[in-house]
Amino acid sequence: MGVTELKRKGRKNKATANNRVARIKNLLRKPIVRNVDVEAIKAEFDAKKN
Repeated sequence: MGVTELKRKGRKNKATANNRVARIKNLLRKPIVRNVDVEAIKAEFDAKKN
């Protein structure tokens, strides 16, 4: 008795797994914060407060 390969199901399962991994990696990504002048931001908040 021969064995039938379920190629479409295999592709679907791999695509689902890859999409899941990509979604998790996308959630873990963080924006790179560089050259942020903290004192200027604090002064801006104080100006808005007054």
